[in-house]
Amino acid sequence: MPQGQPSVVPDDGLTTRQRRNRPLVMVHTGVGKGKSTAAFGLALRAWNQGWPIGVFQFVKSAKWKVGEENALRVLGASGEGGSVAWHKMGEGWSWVQRDLQGDNSSNEEKAREGWEQVKRDLAAETYRLYVLDEFAYPMHWGWIDTDEVVDVLRNRPGTQHVVITGRNAPGKLLDFADLVTEMSKVKHPMDAGQKGQRGIEW
Repeated sequence: MPQGQPSVVPDDGLTTRQRRNRPLVMVHTGVGKGKSTAAFGLALRAWNQGWPIGVFQFVKSAKWKVGEENALRVLGASGEGGSVAWHKMGEGWSWVQRDLQGDNSSNEEKAREGWEQVKRDLAAETYRLYVLDEFAYPMHWGWIDTDEVVDVLRNRPGTQHVVITGRNAPGKLLDFADLVTEMSKVKHPMDAGQKGQRGIEW
């Protein structure tokens, strides 16, 4: 297995093993495709390690069946790897629909309820990996306070890894995170008028 070598060794008083096993906050942001897909790839690795996984979808509709959900639910129920719990928030609102006229108070409330559940689970150390899918949007829109998110994540107990996806992740979150990946778009079939397709987008 590739080990990777750090470019610097911080003077933090930790042993190499302690530093290697430090829980991480990861952010996948940017306008390119693949932010959630990469997070679900991490979930597959976590499942293989036997970790309990909590997926929280903050934007995608509760009626929208993403392929990763079915696959991870089946794996979680197989008894071979880690358990998988899947939570969906929102009522089909998305970053596209956000620009439309209308009352978003219900969606904001549901996003807040989802965050409160994440906080309870972090406090109880329910999962080893948390996938907070599209969670950057509620912070970007001001529905959930970024300072509070950073504070909760900074003080979470145990060894709990958290990956957050979504465009426009706030700067304060990026500054705090241990790993930040920005997906940039070079080319996309939608640019040529092609709609999303089965097996690629869902």
